[in-house]
Amino acid sequence: MMKRKMMAVVLTMAMTTAMAAGCSGSSDTSGSGEDSYTIGISQFAEHGSLDNCREGFLKGLENEGIVEGENLTVEYQNAAADMGTASQISDAFVSDKVDLICAIATPTAQSAYNAAMDTDIPVVYTAVTDPVAAELADEDGNPVGNVTGTSDELPIKEQLEMIRQMLPEAETVGIMYTTSEANSISALETYKELAGDYGFEIVESGISSTADISLAADDLISKVDCITNLTDNTVVASLPTILEKANEKGIPVFGSEIEQVRIGCLAAEGLDYVALGEQTGEMAAKILKGEAQASDMAYETITEPGFYVNTKVAENLGVTVPEELAQNAVESFDEITESSAE
Repeated sequence: MMKRKMMAVVLTMAMTTAMAAGCSGSSDTSGSGEDSYTIGISQFAEHGSLDNCREGFLKGLENEGIVEGENLTVEYQNAAADMGTASQISDAFVSDKVDLICAIATPTAQSAYNAAMDTDIPVVYTAVTDPVAAELADEDGNPVGNVTGTSDELPIKEQLEMIRQMLPEAETVGIMYTTSEANSISALETYKELAGDYGFEIVESGISSTADISLAADDLISKVDCITNLTDNTVVASLPTILEKANEKGIPVFGSEIEQVRIGCLAAEGLDYVALGEQTGEMAAKILKGEAQASDMAYETITEPGFYVNTKVAENLGVTVPEELAQNAVESFDEITESSAE
């Protein structure tokens, strides 16, 4: 009888230990003796630049030995540019007790931080233009909580200088933006502050949802010599519509990153979003490994923009690309690639 009781105690202790290990988000499930992780990726909308961020993020983790399918499980959700959906996704990740949430774009970063605020789940964001305006960082760039990441702050000065070189006679530059996106409002204000230095007047058009895009584009195109695009998620998701309307009127549209140029914008002094995502993934790896805490990491930026140009668009619009710009292009496209966004 004593032996049976001892055996029962041993079995109970073994089961308790196994259950405790199974509840740990960073437990070893591979049998290799290494930690494994589960992360949630919340992406605000489906378009090239944000897709590139996600691709780069996973690449950055892989650079640090955290590989999907080996020691990493990824829960991926797309909010389809809907704030309510973004909030539901964040709540679900918190309920699932993931080890880390990666939030791609400002609206998802805000919802993820709000959802995880009272937990120990770190949030790492990317493609947030102005973390301070989004209330994710203080004026010194330090986190407001257990949240950090990377900013895709636009090189606005370089963009205006490039537009002036490309369109010497242009006077008005149109900008469409979502009135509820903090990053867009911040970028617009910077454009307004700097435009006069390059002889431009900014004509703005605020929208509240995708449904406003078509009429707003028609109105804006009728008032300007060209359009420059922000990293505004709602606008970018409808960029093919804007490009179609602008092309009909012969109005050049300048992008803010490589994917926008690939699908039909004339040119951009922009960012490589794969590289931005990769930088973010490497930050996340440090947090997962316990080498750093999100609450102690200031947000980071990519400091050097690159010039991207679509020579087919230039040909269609009758625009001459200055030789100096052409020679320094990071990448030049001679065709227009159809966007996968609907």
